[in-house]
Amino acid sequence: METKNIVNLTEIRDTAIKVLTSPSEFFREMPKTGGFVEPLIFMVVMGIIGGLIQSIFSIIGLRGASGMAMGVASIILLPIIIGIFGFVGAAILFGIWKLMGSQESYETAYRCVAYISALTPITAVLGLVPFIGGAVGIALTTYLVVISSMEVHKIPSQKTWLVFGIIGAIFVILSISGEITSRRVAREAVRFHKEAEKASKMMQKQAEDAAKQVQKSAEEAQKALKEMREQMKKSQENKE
Repeated sequence: METKNIVNLTEIRDTAIKVLTSPSEFFREMPKTGGFVEPLIFMVVMGIIGGLIQSIFSIIGLRGASGMAMGVASIILLPIIIGIFGFVGAAILFGIWKLMGSQESYETAYRCVAYISALTPITAVLGLVPFIGGAVGIALTTYLVVISSMEVHKIPSQKTWLVFGIIGAIFVILSISGEITSRRVAREAVRFHKEAEKASKMMQKQAEDAAKQVQKSAEEAQKALKEMREQMKKSQENKE
């Protein structure tokens, strides 16, 4: 009895390429049913690829102070996060699509979200570009959501662009402002660390100077005591 290979990497690769190069055609032809396994596997594989990309950037130092530990964590955590987000994101979009007039099921919404995850490796690379990278990733995701809305859920183009254009713009603003804030906090943390290090060195130097002064005073006291003893000894000898 032949068993079907659940993880067909060639098919996953071809699917990802079609989503990215011909999204309208892909979502128009996408099966609306067929279970959750295949789209979930697709999402996990995209997460693994994205995790590998992030791990490479972490190891070579392109993502700040990371290293091997962060690289391994990216490979393990990103597919898990992507897999969980697929169900949550599908539920959110399912609600939005229903409000916009979609007649499709949650399974269909999930399949749309799963195949939009073809962007994960691209967004992993875009994450290296300050400010613009995150915004471009959100714009690309919004574009695929719009395409899937029109082709799968049959929502009019004008309504789709209006709703998801506003949502995408909000997320772009949040992404840029969040990165600005995080970079400001990082700069402040570096400045605070340098000032603390400088203050620590200054305190250490003051402590060393104080220790030297105490040692010098002790030596002078010992010297004065020695001279006093010698004078007392001479005075005693003169009396004798």
